[in-house]
Amino acid sequence: VGRPNFVLILADDLGYADLGCYGATDIRTPNLDRLAKEGVRCTDFYAENVCTPARAALMTGAYPKRVGLHRAVLPPNTTEGLHPDEITLAELLKGRGYATAAIGKWHLGLRPEVLPTAQGFDFYFGLPGPNHGASDLYRGTEVIEKRGAIDLDQLTQRYTAEAVRFIREHQDRPFFLYLAHSATHVPRFASASFRGKSAAGLQGDMTEELDWSCGEVFRTLHECGLDDNTVVLFISDNGNHDRPAP
Repeated sequence: VGRPNFVLILADDLGYADLGCYGATDIRTPNLDRLAKEGVRCTDFYAENVCTPARAALMTGAYPKRVGLHRAVLPPNTTEGLHPDEITLAELLKGRGYATAAIGKWHLGLRPEVLPTAQGFDFYFGLPGPNHGASDLYRGTEVIEKRGAIDLDQLTQRYTAEAVRFIREHQDRPFFLYLAHSATHVPRFASASFRGKSAAGLQGDMTEELDWSCGEVFRTLHECGLDDNTVVLFISDNGNHDRPAP
């Protein structure tokens, strides 16, 4: 079989009660429910309760305080970030011959020396700063759209298209895909195909679009014949602040 591929999908502020496999009845999540049924469903999980510390720990395997990113989220136009000397998961895998991509929300710094492409990722597409609309849209280290000009309703769609493209282009070698969605954090946006479709309002619409995105990734892996050689992990950085647990 060879070296496995790794796909790490990170949701933002998705509560455990927002998925069907954890009891939601007003939000449809068939793709993630299937992943839970066919894989391992974790029911006891601990994470930092804000974005930057959670991502610092995820990327380095270290306590956020050890890497100096434990105090709060990094604000727009910050000069701080994950120190270039820290060893990330992407750097470890890249050193073993993996193609690496980060797509979506980074929130570990904006300066070129702390962007994903300086932290072990061959490719980056997304918003490196805080949530929807609070930072420019980057491809690599280049700003391709300024904040205020980004169609936020299309963000999940665009992240998904980039993820699918990366998988197809690298299906013949081991790869690590880190897909960090802005969904379902506030402010909330959804594309026309999903807006108004959930019984749980706009937050539910975003969750259903997030589930669709996961389904597109799963379908692409299947079409490329990578089902049996890919480890897929789906997690959320912290819970939903607006939706109580059942």
